[in-house]
Amino acid sequence: MTDIILIVVGVLLAFAAGASVFRIVRGPAILDRMIASDMLVTTLILVLGTEMVVHQHTRTIPIMIVLAITAVFASMSVARYVSKQGGGKPTMPGTRPKQRQKRGKAQ
Repeated sequence: MTDIILIVVGVLLAFAAGASVFRIVRGPAILDRMIASDMLVTTLILVLGTEMVVHQHTRTIPIMIVLAITAVFASMSVARYVSKQGGGKPTMPGTRPKQRQKRGKAQ
């Protein structure tokens, strides 16, 4: 029974890692790639946690913590970069931001 559970968990984690790598390669936007890389790091943390449970040890906890901290700082860095690129003005999902009118021309 335990072998079946491990196989199912391994397949699910491999699918999650494959899907996140596909989204990193495919894109199309930087935020899609960032979410996918966060998903990949989270999947790696889950793999390490599963390995800890199977082998009944806690030696990889520091690695998991470092990975989690790295993912948080990477997300904050990309969010800061994107907010500077977009002018920092949030828009509602599904709406287009208003375009500026050029001075001197009436529309």
